[in-house]
Amino acid sequence: MNWKDEFKNLLLIAGIFSVCFYLPVGSDRFNNAVMEAFYLVKWYAREHVLLCLVPAFFIAGGISVFISQASVMKYLGARANKILAYGVASVSGGILAVCSCTVLPLFAGIYKMGAGLGPASTFLYSGPAINILAIVLTARILGLELGIARAVGAIVFSIVIGLMMHLIFRKEEEAKAAAQAAMPEMEVKRPLWLNAIFFASITGILVFANWGKPGESTGLWANIYAAKWFITFALLTAFGMILVPFFKGKKRNDSGEWLYSTWSFAKQILPLLLFGVLIAGALLGRPGHEGLIPSDWVQKALGGNSLRANFFASFAGAFMYFATLTEVPILQGLIGNGMGKGPALALLLAGPALSLPSMLVIRSVMGTKKTVVFVSLVIIMSTTTGMIFGAFFG
Repeated sequence: MNWKDEFKNLLLIAGIFSVCFYLPVGSDRFNNAVMEAFYLVKWYAREHVLLCLVPAFFIAGGISVFISQASVMKYLGARANKILAYGVASVSGGILAVCSCTVLPLFAGIYKMGAGLGPASTFLYSGPAINILAIVLTARILGLELGIARAVGAIVFSIVIGLMMHLIFRKEEEAKAAAQAAMPEMEVKRPLWLNAIFFASITGILVFANWGKPGESTGLWANIYAAKWFITFALLTAFGMILVPFFKGKKRNDSGEWLYSTWSFAKQILPLLLFGVLIAGALLGRPGHEGLIPSDWVQKALGGNSLRANFFASFAGAFMYFATLTEVPILQGLIGNGMGKGPALALLLAGPALSLPSMLVIRSVMGTKKTVVFVSLVIIMSTTTGMIFGAFFG
């Protein structure tokens, strides 16, 4: 008998028993937190699963089946040209108007197909962070300087974080590059332009199906919103037509492999996301509602432009869940209650790119150590940038 393991089991059981024994059932805050957890899960299921996650799962499945491993390694692999790899990763991520959860199936797809850790990390950050509509909304509502700082910070962060991940884990990346070099040269069966059209169409479906209603009834964004279902249907039709050359000359089970790959990503990611949303709802509640952590604690901790305020904004933002564009009105309220501009930028750079649900999934894809480093880089860089910005504009 291993007494050390048994002692650990005893401590675990004792800890669980203590939590159950002192569970504050009946208190208003605890009861409200439980309800907030389920409210947030319900909202997430209604607003994000069908129109956001399901298309993302199909895109990730398509990456695994229709995009050859040779293509992924050529443009994003450990041996790929660095300028090309990080450029493709940042641009590919930046065209997606998605939240930190929706980008996860796409990240998992390219990473498992052989993309280098650096470019994959750049893609993972840039997807939710480099959101053109969110940056424009930030500039209009929170001020031009915050909008510009958010845009520049997000673009620079995506590249720097990717490079730092590559350098920190360079030994693993060198081994990965050596392994890829030892592989026989694989033929790229379909040209890049055909793959680009394929994924542009399905990505367009993801973007336009989730196009949010703008605050004004006129203008470009309003016109796009009015035509979003027409555009989505047109892209869906084009997507169906584009599938033909992908299946031409291939085995008939390609479609079955696509569906199986899509299902594999869904069963790996969706349970972790829903569990993470449940926990986030219990701790922080929905926008405008409280969970276990009182909102006045958050507001007091975010005042001024101190190191503590910027770190807390980055840390809290990294664990909170922000749906696309919701961070702007939330920050508007916090700034009105005394939040400094430095912490506001720190939250804008950390919040949309990360969340507790996304961390759980990232860990399942690339392991605990890499996830901790990735999250730490986002928090440290956001804190530092917030302090510098606050010193000049606070």
